[in-house]
Amino acid sequence: MHAVIESSTSPVARSRYLHSARTRPGTACPAELAALLHRLADEVTEESPGAFPDGPSTPFLVLPLDDVSALALARRRPELTPRFLLPEQTEEQLLRVADKAALAETCAALGLPHPRTELPTGADEAAAMAWSLGLPVVAKWSRPWLLPAGGGLRSTSILRSPAEVRELYARTPEAGSRLLLQELLPPGRDLDWFFHGYVDGRGRCTAAGTGRKERSWPDGAGLTAVGRWAANPAVDRSARELLDAIGYRGVCDLDFRLDRSTGVYHLLDFNPRPGAQFRLFADPDGLDVVRALHLDLTGRPVPPHSPAYGRRFVVENYAALSLLTSPRPRPAAGTGPGAGPGAGPRRTEFAWFAADDPAPALAMGRAWLAHLLRRAVAAVRGLLGPRRADPPGPSAAPPARSSSNQLTPR
Repeated sequence: MHAVIESSTSPVARSRYLHSARTRPGTACPAELAALLHRLADEVTEESPGAFPDGPSTPFLVLPLDDVSALALARRRPELTPRFLLPEQTEEQLLRVADKAALAETCAALGLPHPRTELPTGADEAAAMAWSLGLPVVAKWSRPWLLPAGGGLRSTSILRSPAEVRELYARTPEAGSRLLLQELLPPGRDLDWFFHGYVDGRGRCTAAGTGRKERSWPDGAGLTAVGRWAANPAVDRSARELLDAIGYRGVCDLDFRLDRSTGVYHLLDFNPRPGAQFRLFADPDGLDVVRALHLDLTGRPVPPHSPAYGRRFVVENYAALSLLTSPRPRPAAGTGPGAGPGAGPRRTEFAWFAADDPAPALAMGRAWLAHLLRRAVAAVRGLLGPRRADPPGPSAAPPARSSSNQLTPR
């Protein structure tokens, strides 16, 4: 196993199962990534010639772990194969679901439930659309992989006023893609679900599972901190219908939210690559979506994927923060959506800690502790620093309000 990672200091680089780690290119240029893969393949073949009986012609399996890599590999697939094993994907196919605006159009064309979405063409129109959708609204950049590093822009934000909408829309040139506004489906417990699957070259979804997001960070709207494998026929059916309709191939990760008022699950996001919690769906024999892809692309049969309902996946650092900021009792075993007679053993797999490979967890713990200490020092300095000027008294005139702040709902 060889990895191309963002930094050589990443905890991932400490794993005993990783033979080597290379730093990825500084840009998202597909040509640079393809050149790096060829150099890596040459180096690996030269380092261990006995492991490659066919020499340079021995194929390598490549697994993208973010959207920008998945799109780059799909674009360069014709020149990467047959030396590299990749699912049959094109950049155009992936953009139909990876681009947030295109995903909304795809769902509308297929009749798949999706939050109401607007694509403004100006700041004033954006403020009016936000008011029409109902504040607060969800704001997303259609191609978040184009966001500049360190610019302070997030792929998804919740905006609570027309002024915030205008301010964010003004940063469109910096973001590099369109801003879209979505209706905010109310968050709540047991409402957020995800689907992970692998579709082989013949269009069969040979390994798949649905999971419930029990905790997230930030709480209620962020990354999965604690997830549980649970049966959800409605989510499973919607995901498989979409995969069939668009002719998708490869590993995927889809996010859904239940609208309590209608009882309908809405598709929120589609990631054309493995999700961070894909190991949740490892069955009792160790088969998950990535291993299914490996078996299939290397010409071996994929055994049946056996559900292990009740299995949990915990991201230690995010789960701790979620627990501190939003403590609540856990649901009793065997209760809640997805529970029932099919529930299996409640085995927990951690994102970082493994008894046979503890170094990544230790490295992550040190990095996270340093991060928290920096935040604490910054907070103390803020408290001890010079106080800001007092706000104007009650006699001061209030700021003028723009007309968009006085819009009435349409």
